[in-house]
Amino acid sequence: MNLKIFLPYKIFADVEDVSSVVVETSAGSYGFLPQRLDCVAALVPGILTYKIQNEKEMYVAVDEGVMVKAGADVLVSVRNAFGGTDLGKLGELVKSEFKNQNEAEFEVKSVVAKLEVGFIYSFDKFRNQ
Repeated sequence: MNLKIFLPYKIFADVEDVSSVVVETSAGSYGFLPQRLDCVAALVPGILTYKIQNEKEMYVAVDEGVMVKAGADVLVSVRNAFGGTDLGKLGELVKSEFKNQNEAEFEVKSVVAKLEVGFIYSFDKFRNQ
């Protein structure tokens, strides 16, 4: 199989001769072998594991995204990814880094909501004058 991991701004990985891929979804972990039927899966933050033929397993911490298996191609599109071989460090990275990003996004959404409320209030006040 050919594994490609896409980020919004670049290609994170383009690996050939992959013998298996394991991803985390909201329904649990799923493994993909070359003969598996084509499918699509929504990914949650977690560890993506892949094995190149005759080599050891590789680990990639991925944020939420989508995975498509079409023929011999496994295409993964995620918001963020970090590679490494130390599973413990990657697990901690997923917990801390992605959690911090979600908290920052929540704060931004909160500020935008306050701006929208202020705009609507001002617009309504202007309209009633």
